[in-house]
Amino acid sequence: MTEDRLPQQRPELRASHADRDRVAEQLRIAAGDGRLTMDELDERLDKALNARTGSELELLLLDLPAVAGPGSGLLPAVEAKELVRIEVTSGNANRQGRWAVPQAMSLRVRSGNIKLDLTEAVVSGPVLKLDVDVRSGNIVIVTRPGIEVMMDEVNVRSGNVKVRVPKEQASVPAYLRVEVVGSVGSGNVLARPPRRGFMDWLRSRPIRYPELPR
Repeated sequence: MTEDRLPQQRPELRASHADRDRVAEQLRIAAGDGRLTMDELDERLDKALNARTGSELELLLLDLPAVAGPGSGLLPAVEAKELVRIEVTSGNANRQGRWAVPQAMSLRVRSGNIKLDLTEAVVSGPVLKLDVDVRSGNIVIVTRPGIEVMMDEVNVRSGNVKVRVPKEQASVPAYLRVEVVGSVGSGNVLARPPRRGFMDWLRSRPIRYPELPR
């Protein structure tokens, strides 16, 4: 084989903004679980935001359990936990796609936002218990027909707690009940269906929900 016919090794693909954001989210969740100190979190977040390749991002997660759902391209999915803690002091934390819903979650927001998108989530039990503590910020729970959200036990000092029920809710049997307790000092806790795209809204099309995991 001549030299010009030797196989060329392809360079490693560059990381995208979405890849960096996914790793940053996993690091924040790990810190909320007590697996990273705040100094370690700051150091790894800085490296994640400046990473150029996927391997550089994976190095930041080698000693942490997988939390991403299928399709993230970084780590395999994991079984649902009994309790997951998420704490946001400044910034955003998101769970979306086909992530494993635990039995309970502790959500702490000092300044920032937490979004739980349940429309494609893998549900392991009939009840999800949420213990929320919002000092200043927002918690958004994105639902679909078949998911009931109860917020009667949330103490609100200054802010809002609201549940927007999907129009199709009455015709779909419930498969998940979300029980929310806790307090809101200054902020919002909102449960709502997904927002329609502009063209769907303009043409009065119903919300198109993704297929549920089997």
